Amino acid sequence: MFAMTPENVPRIFPPDLLARLRERVDIDPSFVAVDYTDPRVRARLADTEILITGWGCPLLDAAALDAAPKLRAVLHAAGSVKGFATPEVWERGVVVSSAAAANALPVAEYTLAMILLAGKDVFAHRECLRTERAFPYGEILPGIGNFGRRVGVVGASRIGRRLIELLRPFDLSVSLADPYVDEAGAAALGVPLLPLDELLAGSDIVTVHAPQTPETRHLIGRRELALMPAGSVLINTARGSLVDHDALIEELRAGRVGAILDVTDPEPLPADSPLHDLPNAFVTPHLAGSQGNEVARLGLTVLREAEHLLSGRTPEFLIDAGELERSA
Repeated sequence: MFAMTPENVPRIFPPDLLARLRERVDIDPSFVAVDYTDPRVRARLADTEILITGWGCPLLDAAALDAAPKLRAVLHAAGSVKGFATPEVWERGVVVSSAAAANALPVAEYTLAMILLAGKDVFAHRECLRTERAFPYGEILPGIGNFGRRVGVVGASRIGRRLIELLRPFDLSVSLADPYVDEAGAAALGVPLLPLDELLAGSDIVTVHAPQTPETRHLIGRRELALMPAGSVLINTARGSLVDHDALIEELRAGRVGAILDVTDPEPLPADSPLHDLPNAFVTPHLAGSQGNEVARLGLTVLREAEHLLSGRTPEFLIDAGELERSA
């Protein structure tokens, strides 16, 4: 059974993917659970073995699980399961899988693009061109370029790890800060492991990929921003709460650093937020994650996880309940 906002079903499972899914499982795409207390939904839950969830899925608590005695697996066609999967899911032996790894790919791609553009100082020079309507043709502009540019990755999440892979072909100097990664783990990723303060002080571009937890709120705060070199750029595609926006706005107004933000706190930004107008802030509307045709990649991941499950194999992207506290 599908459990998500109904309009997401055809987005995640376009006709070709839906047909392949229906060849493997008995599922009715016209029936989507949005409330487990609905008598019609509870009647279907009684025979449901696999629940395919997505954005907008209802809370899977003890009462819902009581109505689903045959439930074997929850296959989540989105990223984090924190918003709906309660501890009872794992306590009852239900397998939980997520398409978070698939959702990480476009975020890493977005970040790669922004790093390369920031290294060329594209955003500042575009603003200058818009204002001056001219540019110094033929001049070599000092201080820009991606040869040897120092990039600091904060967080070896799925996105952070994929980004490190994508950065390898470029002549960049990449380092990592993550309290849960040791020297051997960083060596396996091919990057040096640094304390956060050292990474901030020694990077031209800092990109944030840590999870949102109580401990990471304002991970990049006033003190941390002050450590970043003049002219450096902060990229955030994780969660807005990881960056102290008041402190960041002060640094932006001073012209000391630049920022590329796909996530903000709050989200969306108030209409009067200075971030909309500051020339050294480039803000996009939370579009780094799966959008448009990328959403079907989530459905494909769930289809493959279902195939693993039905053939007796372990799904590839299992979620460990013990890892939830320090994951997205």
